[in-house]
Amino acid sequence: MNAELLAVLEVWEREKGISKEVLLGAVHESLLMAAKKAVGPARELRVSIDGKSGDIKAWARLIVADLVVSKHDQLTVFDARRKGFEEAKVGDEIEVEVTPHGFGRIAAQYAKQALMSQVRKVEKAMIYDEFKDRVGDIVSGTVRRFEKSDVILDLGKFEAAMPNRERVPTEEYQVGERIRCYVKAVEQTTHGPEIVLSRADPNFVLKLFRLEVAEVNDGTIEIRGIAREPGFRTKIAVYSRDNKVDPVGACVGLRGQRVKNIVRELNNEKVDIIPWSPNIKVFLAKALDPAILKSIHVEESQKRVLVKTSPDQLPLALGRRGQNARLASRLTGWQIEIEEEEPVDGFIAKVGIATRELASVPGISEAHARILVDSGFHGVESILDAEVADLASLPGIGDAASTILEAARGEVLRRQVSGSPSVEEHGH
Repeated sequence: MNAELLAVLEVWEREKGISKEVLLGAVHESLLMAAKKAVGPARELRVSIDGKSGDIKAWARLIVADLVVSKHDQLTVFDARRKGFEEAKVGDEIEVEVTPHGFGRIAAQYAKQALMSQVRKVEKAMIYDEFKDRVGDIVSGTVRRFEKSDVILDLGKFEAAMPNRERVPTEEYQVGERIRCYVKAVEQTTHGPEIVLSRADPNFVLKLFRLEVAEVNDGTIEIRGIAREPGFRTKIAVYSRDNKVDPVGACVGLRGQRVKNIVRELNNEKVDIIPWSPNIKVFLAKALDPAILKSIHVEESQKRVLVKTSPDQLPLALGRRGQNARLASRLTGWQIEIEEEEPVDGFIAKVGIATRELASVPGISEAHARILVDSGFHGVESILDAEVADLASLPGIGDAASTILEAARGEVLRRQVSGSPSVEEHGH
């Protein structure tokens, strides 16, 4: 049985990476408890384990006495000399073997029962010591089992968990499959330290770029921002400290090989690499690629941006289910509103209608009508809101301002009597 115990220790030493000395120390306490049960309350009882043979012996430190009052604490001079202490005398303290018959077998069985809990404590300490400084690293592990929706991975010496919240929704994992994960945290729980892995965290993508792109790893290229919807799309903003290094080109790599390697690891998740710019208009235009924008209006105080684009570009700007706009907003840190800009042809048509309507009013010439429409007066009602001086200040109107204003009043009065629609109603 002792040899069997040694064999167990050797297996655990190989598989769990715990030295035999540490394991022997871990079982010593349990063996001592077994010895106290088998031997009794012997004075200064200790247990020794032979590292080679596995022999387990119990020892007690007894006092030599003329008369033994307590057999657990004392022994006679005769017994001491019989045990090899030929010069023993009353009052001496000597350590003698008190191993009971069959103790090795009993102790080994007892030790194996207690050993598992002791080893778990050692393992937990090793987990924390090894992984507390590895948060932020990428590790490879084999899928061992599933606990509800959590994935349990074998990292070699230890097990780690990828909670359901850290899984990529588009990925399916199979038992025995080897996958790479980001070490998100090492948490101390009531059951000991727990290694928390992730494939959904945006930092997983950042770490992949650091591993794949030398310029990112050495700091030449900075990653200024990232927005990710795991399994679908990631936008990453990059900036180069060296004017000679193209940040996007370096991350893409020769023939796109660098980004291809990352996309392959992400199971074909789309990755957009965007040049960062301190100018929000420039940055946002790149972040909303591939859409072509018509205009960008910035409200600095509210960190809000109003983007206008043509009807055919609006779906590209928004993306599927609004994903492109949503990720661009997260990446830039600005609230983005996207609107469809009225087509130029439609605007020109409306200007033409308004011009003809005003020119049809007696007292307003076609030339004056065109000037008024270009200046924002699209109907007779809007002319009535202006003063003579306002109209006179318009280039090409001058002295005709009073005549135009009087003509507008007359037209409004005529329509009120006849019930005819206004120019604005006609135009819109």
